Amino acid sequence: QPLELLWHSLDEWLVLIATELMKNKKDSANITSILLKQKGPDHQDATPTPSFAAAGSESREELSTDTRDSKTYEVAGKQEAYTDCQDVISMTANRLSAVIQAFYMCCSCQMPQGMTSPRFIEFVCKHDDVLKCFVNRNPKIIFDHFHFLLECPELMSRFMHIIKAQPFKDRCEWFYEHLHSGQPDSDMVHRPVNENDILLVHRDSIFRSSCEVVSKANCAKLKQGIAVRFHGEEGMGQGVVREWFDILSSEIVNPDYALFTQSADGTTFQPNSNSSVNPDHLNYFRFAGQILGLALNHRQLVNIYFTRSFYKHILGIPVNYQDVASIDPEYAKNLQWILDNDISDLGLELTFSVETDVFGAMEEVPLKPGGASILVTQENKAEYVQLVTELRMTRAIQPQINAFLQGFHMFIPPSLIQLFDEYELELLLSGMPEIDVNDWLKNTEYTSGYERGDQVIQWFWDVVEELTQEERVLLLQFVTGSSRVPHGGFAHIMGGSGLQNFTIAAVPYTANLLPTSSTCINMLKLPEYPSKEILKDRLLVALHCGSYGYTMA
Repeated sequence: QPLELLWHSLDEWLVLIATELMKNKKDSANITSILLKQKGPDHQDATPTPSFAAAGSESREELSTDTRDSKTYEVAGKQEAYTDCQDVISMTANRLSAVIQAFYMCCSCQMPQGMTSPRFIEFVCKHDDVLKCFVNRNPKIIFDHFHFLLECPELMSRFMHIIKAQPFKDRCEWFYEHLHSGQPDSDMVHRPVNENDILLVHRDSIFRSSCEVVSKANCAKLKQGIAVRFHGEEGMGQGVVREWFDILSSEIVNPDYALFTQSADGTTFQPNSNSSVNPDHLNYFRFAGQILGLALNHRQLVNIYFTRSFYKHILGIPVNYQDVASIDPEYAKNLQWILDNDISDLGLELTFSVETDVFGAMEEVPLKPGGASILVTQENKAEYVQLVTELRMTRAIQPQINAFLQGFHMFIPPSLIQLFDEYELELLLSGMPEIDVNDWLKNTEYTSGYERGDQVIQWFWDVVEELTQEERVLLLQFVTGSSRVPHGGFAHIMGGSGLQNFTIAAVPYTANLLPTSSTCINMLKLPEYPSKEILKDRLLVALHCGSYGYTMA
């Protein structure tokens, strides 16, 4: 009760700031219109007004000058008021935010664990504009004071667009700063190692022995630091920890465990819907989540890449029909065709049920209750496509996803990982993929007039050598549609009809012509440029402006 006066004052302060913001927003619009009017005839399309020499013309000029001066003072006054309002926000934001956090904590004391107070949710919704203004001016305020946003996904969603608009580097810093807040130095090299905290694993059974010791280890201590020793070996330190993560990440996708299956292009992995052939599969999925969570916690990269849809599952982002392409490109094309065409009179006779493979046997699965008797029409086809996508990409592997996330969230809170999108999460976990240029060159074919010894081809490979690793990844994505090289190197790149080498085709040169590509056959259409400098310039323009656009052969 004594604090109710403070909460009432807080509410009044936020209402006052909201009123000032609204007032100054209107004044800002008025200032703009006044300034436009002041630009005069030189900035307008109106015809000049004839000049009349009259006795009162001088006084009229003085009146006009006075009017312009008064408007200038009016604009200046409004601009000063707007600046004052922004200064008030700057001075009060941190203090008010601290009181808001205190209000949240008091409201939370009266609620069951994990539930957000309806009173506090109503408070945030009421003052939405002011709170967004605070976050816009200083996004870091979420981590300093607005802890309630990190703990309440339903509230955080209102501010997520502001957070994700911040530079990736800044979000990474906030992520690790908050993740490690209150923890001692996490680098085991710089602090004494308790012998009982060492993870002792066997090289010849690294997956199973690691699973066993990690499941028994103290989670809080693992967050602080990791020490690994291989049975029968003396070595320890960060080098051994890096080797452990590297080997384990390869073992996680070992087909012997049946946990993950390769995507259609052979470069990424997706949870295996039939993983239950391994009786311990859910325990192993939980362990896989722990390993990736630990790696992210300690900034260790893993040697594995997942499908975009699986990264979305980790982030809690809904999948869409385009994600189906990673496991079944033809099926994805069929779904795209249904969306792009009128199916009213085609007699497809589709219903809201589909046949799916369960351990080699086909079973009819309804997409929703009574789906077998509901026909797919032009009106409901979008719902059908979404439900099919969810079945293939989510429902079929829901137990595996849940087990993985249970392990992952032991080390990485869902509230923090949602700061990133699926592309950024891949970068955080696996880094930028390494590309072997010599392997690339060795497994490239030439067509339409090009041969390996041609001058343009030599220039091309010289340019590839000069590109940064990020630009090489863009080039690979530009031509093949994938930013990764399959296991086994460039000799194993897949095209639309199976194995298909990277191919460079000659195109007649015209001024300013950019390279293009046909991703379905991994073909770069490279104009016969007259110099290496022009080739490099045009290639970089194509990569930075067109790396996410695709054409058919």
